[in-house]
Amino acid sequence: MYALREALAAFRRAPVLTGLSSAMVGLALYVVGLFGLATYNLQLALSAVEERVEIAVYLRDDARQSEIDLVLTELAAMPEVRTVTFVSKRDALERARVELPEFGELFSDLDVNPLPQSLEVQLRPGSRNPEVVEKVSQAAMLYPFVEDARYGREWVDKLFTLRQIGAATTAVLGSAFAVVAALIIGTALRIAIFARREEIYVMRLVGAKNSFIRRPFLLEGAVAGLLGGAIAWVLTYATYRGVYSFLFELAWLPGSWVFFGLLAGGTFGAVSSALAIRRHLQEI
Repeated sequence: MYALREALAAFRRAPVLTGLSSAMVGLALYVVGLFGLATYNLQLALSAVEERVEIAVYLRDDARQSEIDLVLTELAAMPEVRTVTFVSKRDALERARVELPEFGELFSDLDVNPLPQSLEVQLRPGSRNPEVVEKVSQAAMLYPFVEDARYGREWVDKLFTLRQIGAATTAVLGSAFAVVAALIIGTALRIAIFARREEIYVMRLVGAKNSFIRRPFLLEGAVAGLLGGAIAWVLTYATYRGVYSFLFELAWLPGSWVFFGLLAGGTFGAVSSALAIRRHLQEI
């Protein structure tokens, strides 16, 4: 209770310094929040594109129904496959008329349907990488009545490479932003502790232990970090609304990301304050 009372008293004694510390923490975490917002929407965009990864297995016109049922069952039994859908020649022609209206006259004057019957193989999430796609395609090509299996190899390779680049960029830049935020938070709280150096010195003279001196500053740092996290959340959300309203649609961050952002602010504040007060106590 004493530590909490002293931490709150410190806010009342130096509101400008406390506000400055919280603002610096908020601006540091705001940069991290913007990066998180961009990263989350990039993940959603890549996931949406990745869902379109599928394999088209083209069957010969003379394939019997029993053979088609066999390949349907065996491909669907593979652990990487989510669904296998049969597309007849007639369905393929109807789909072409709908999806390619510019060739409507061409499709309407046909005496013989030139489009092949096929199977559309959709993969499970986490299995849409070049190795799995190639594996399923090769398995489909083993059947003698299968004419071809296509999935756009170059497109899948580029998508997978883009996801790897995005993951590496997120890890590197996210860590860099976190380190910069920690340094800024530490500097801000060190300034606050330095402003109260005489108070700390007097407490040491009357015999106060380091742990007794440290507790109020730890709570003060944690509260300043939480306030900074709240400021960062407000700024990030305001930026999100501005971009959503005037530029293009974005998805807001999940609630868990916001919670961990606030928690990170409080943790950064407490840890930075602990390091700053420890260094200051060693110098006294």
